Amino acid sequence: MISRQTIDSIFSAARVEEVIGDFVSLKRAGSNLKGLSPFVDEKTPSFMVSPAKQIWKDFSTGKGGNVVTFLMEHEQFTYPEALRWLAKKYNIEIEEDREQTDEQKEELKLRESLFIVSEFAKKYFIEQLNETEEGKNVGLSYFKERGFTKQTIDKFELGYSPTKRNAFTETAEKKGYGKNILEASGLSIYKDSENGIDRFRERVMFPIHSFSGRVLGFGGRILRSDVKAAKYLNSPETEIYHKSKILYGIFQSKQAILKQNECLLVEGYTDVISLHQSGIENVVASSGTALTPDQIRLIKRLTPNVTILYDGDSAGIKASFRGIDLILEQELNVKVLLFPEGEDPDSFAQKNSSENIQKYIEENALDFIQFKAKVLLEEAKDSPVKKAELIRDIIHSISLIPNVIQRELYIQQTAELMQVREEVLFKELGQNLDRKHKEAKEKRETERRSHSLEVVKEEAIAINPRMIVEEELIKLIMQFGNLVVDLKDDAGETYATTVIEEILQQFESNDLKFGNEIYQSIFEDVKLGYEKEELRTGDFFVKLFDEGKTEIASEAMMEKYSISDNWEKKLNIHIKAKEDNISKDISDTILRYKTFYLDDLIKEFSEILKQQEVDGELRMEQLEKIILLTQMRAKIFKALNRVI
Repeated sequence: MISRQTIDSIFSAARVEEVIGDFVSLKRAGSNLKGLSPFVDEKTPSFMVSPAKQIWKDFSTGKGGNVVTFLMEHEQFTYPEALRWLAKKYNIEIEEDREQTDEQKEELKLRESLFIVSEFAKKYFIEQLNETEEGKNVGLSYFKERGFTKQTIDKFELGYSPTKRNAFTETAEKKGYGKNILEASGLSIYKDSENGIDRFRERVMFPIHSFSGRVLGFGGRILRSDVKAAKYLNSPETEIYHKSKILYGIFQSKQAILKQNECLLVEGYTDVISLHQSGIENVVASSGTALTPDQIRLIKRLTPNVTILYDGDSAGIKASFRGIDLILEQELNVKVLLFPEGEDPDSFAQKNSSENIQKYIEENALDFIQFKAKVLLEEAKDSPVKKAELIRDIIHSISLIPNVIQRELYIQQTAELMQVREEVLFKELGQNLDRKHKEAKEKRETERRSHSLEVVKEEAIAINPRMIVEEELIKLIMQFGNLVVDLKDDAGETYATTVIEEILQQFESNDLKFGNEIYQSIFEDVKLGYEKEELRTGDFFVKLFDEGKTEIASEAMMEKYSISDNWEKKLNIHIKAKEDNISKDISDTILRYKTFYLDDLIKEFSEILKQQEVDGELRMEQLEKIILLTQMRAKIFKALNRVI
């Protein structure tokens, strides 16, 4: 296990804004940073990062935590994986604290094995390319013929898989990689015989990286034309490789996309590589697959602006229409660029400088309406029927845009371009929107009926007054636990204490407990810390390896900073700090919680009275207890200025 000292060093060195900034485009919002959620599709930024508190909160999903939990959520790392990733980023040497149990080793191995074997395969293919005669003569020669420099080959970690049918598998097995892991990774194929064969043979290899640079899978291109095999071959779907959720080049290109606030989208690996080598680095590829919503959301994390680069192939152009509509649905700005006949992004990049490429893109990229009109008008020629179909196609695309103002501007542009009255187009748009709304309503109604019971249960929990007060007590601990407050005892004497000490004292002296299990567990952690002379507030809990507690802590702490720092400047409104009322808040919250405790006791004694076997003396005793408890309850309500 990683030592506590190493974990502390990692948390001290790691900056949440730096790490998250590698994955999400963040902008300053007062003392915090804001961006679009990396977990869901959204229009308004609800993802907050607090550099001061070193926490993050995604208000759209409720997720939150520290720098480690972000990596666990975003990259699907385990806790040790996230720590090791941060240690590598900040050049921290990892010290092992103690030997892992067999169970812990197995759990880590299951998660890590596919990443490890993929990393091994990448290094193997690189070695084959650069250090073997076959690799140099076949693979390296091919890359050099394509014009790729040594720097470019190294940047994209290109490699070569040799001709021998089990070269990689044999090597991997000798290194100790199990057959089940090799097969699960898709790198090796095991059929009836025990001897495995390589999936990729006699191919140049393109590693496919995650956002953070981990190898997820591979693409391989065969170089011989005299064999019956697919020209390009990708890794099959695995636990870590999902083709529909990955964009080739995203790791190498993300910083350039952020900086230029634009993403160029191409189809193939070599398109990306050639453009990078030419100095155009804000480019990714869909790897020959139809564009998916998950891939578009990857781009949206970095920029709202997409330009699709296509060659002149008519089939590819028609197929692009679906991708354009998907991009519009995600409320991104989309342009399309067609290269001259006979050219594609790869060949064009090989022949032109970065300045010429950039200039060509700027001068020739068309918005989606101009692009569709240009392509479809050539087919429609003078046919009114086909022209009407073209207009309906464009209006359908416009209807997918969530922004009302953008829709109206595009309608105006279409009317001018197609020489059709705006009111006709607005009518067609209205019919499209009505259909969409009807379909969405029917879908919501179906979901509502199927989940009605769950909704009722959730609402019941949401309005449970006891849970609300318990949540408030936990927030007080997280936000202000070590704050010294002045309170008054029953005699009216003032005494100074901390928020945590007051809650602990009140709970212990009155034998109170939290009904919510995770809140009670937090309370036990706080109590344990106090016994060790440590006041455990939110700063402690956001560093725990406990997603539930970390999320609660980050949400409580981020709440303090969710109000814009500019309100007072813009609206001349003074927002009173919660600290100003903390003494009253803690007293009132504890009093409110005591009423629930009293209610439970009153209910318990009332149930005893209902039992027929209760004799007269015991009945009187229970009645006296109920009267006393009711009087105590009344005193609390009076102190809270509430009517019974």
